[in-house]
Amino acid sequence: MFSALQYRNYRLFFIGQTLSLIGTWMEGLAMSWLVYRITGSELWLGTVTFASQIPMFLASPYAGVVSDRLDKRKLLLATQGLFALAAGALAALVLTKTIQPWHLLVLGVFVGCVSAFDMPARQALVIKLVDDRKHLANAIAMNSTQFNVARLIGPPIAAATIASVGEGICFLINTISFLAVIGGLLQIKLAPEQNPPERKRVWHALKEGATYAWHNVPIRALLVLMMMVSFASGAYGVLLVVFAKDLYHGDAHTLGILSGAIGAGALISALYLAYRQSVLGLPFVIACASGLFSLSMALFGLTHNVWSGLPFLVVMGVGGMLHMGATNTVIQTLVDDHVRGRVMSFYAMSFVGTMPLGSLVAGILSPQIGASWVMTGAGVIGLLAVFAYYRALPTIRSAMRPVYESKGILQPKGREVVTGE
Repeated sequence: MFSALQYRNYRLFFIGQTLSLIGTWMEGLAMSWLVYRITGSELWLGTVTFASQIPMFLASPYAGVVSDRLDKRKLLLATQGLFALAAGALAALVLTKTIQPWHLLVLGVFVGCVSAFDMPARQALVIKLVDDRKHLANAIAMNSTQFNVARLIGPPIAAATIASVGEGICFLINTISFLAVIGGLLQIKLAPEQNPPERKRVWHALKEGATYAWHNVPIRALLVLMMMVSFASGAYGVLLVVFAKDLYHGDAHTLGILSGAIGAGALISALYLAYRQSVLGLPFVIACASGLFSLSMALFGLTHNVWSGLPFLVVMGVGGMLHMGATNTVIQTLVDDHVRGRVMSFYAMSFVGTMPLGSLVAGILSPQIGASWVMTGAGVIGLLAVFAYYRALPTIRSAMRPVYESKGILQPKGREVVTGE
């Protein structure tokens, strides 16, 4: 289950990133609580989320080109430093009680722009941290594990911190946490690339990456499904604080419990992915996971108290993490190295880039029709996308087989004992 940790470089990255992500999840919960506390508006919640994530959608293709051209470790050092700078500015504004809603918009756009470069570089770096490609799937799954261990730990700590000393300390802790990942990146030693990527004009490089992703049937199908489900998930991302404060009549502790429930479910899925020894069967797992996530979100919208909502959030965590992690693993397995950064930037666009659109729509509709109906409607949109993907599964599997055969994952037809693709 933990085979990727045998490699020193990956171990350094894993430990540093885990500590940093705990701070990031603390900041995420504190940000939602802060925005709703000082504005009392679902629209502001959606707008701030939109501002922090829409740059990912707009800038990711260019960021993918940059990731394919530059040293990914140095690029990540730069992005993590900029994240720390933004978190420090936010902490200072909150602790000095000078924070205004427009500050959150400006800092959100800044962080979103940096994230557009950080995500594809981070995804592409992982394959360089393990010496044997057979451990790549485990490394990707372990990344999901660290993400959700932090998701499980960070929000409850943030809730307790907000209740005792306020949101500013959460932002300060996040600022300090970036030292862990920066320290790990500084200690990583990588061999120089044997075949540096060919320098092409940016537009040509963008077109090459987009053409590759579009004409690769499995990658295209996975990205479209991720895009639709992420759009739908924007509703729960922005409205969870509304459920905690207004519908469930709770406080920051309530929000921490709800976030922790999603993290607990997600951790189960991450450990399952780390335990799996093969990518075979994952396309069907993706259909089941995304369907589970969407159905649970639709049903969560109909709940009226914490105890009825928690089981659906746990299942949402299971389905959402399994969908995201399995999609990442399959795409990383299928994609060629020379376009990896660009394709992973499209993955970032699909995963994070469409979520703010869903958040903005949810923030606009919630005051009109209610947070509960918005959440349920978003779940139905996800289910429709899953149905379309499921119908295309035979075509997707057929297109994947030649790639898996060329990589030795499957034996040529007629010679394998068990297919299971």
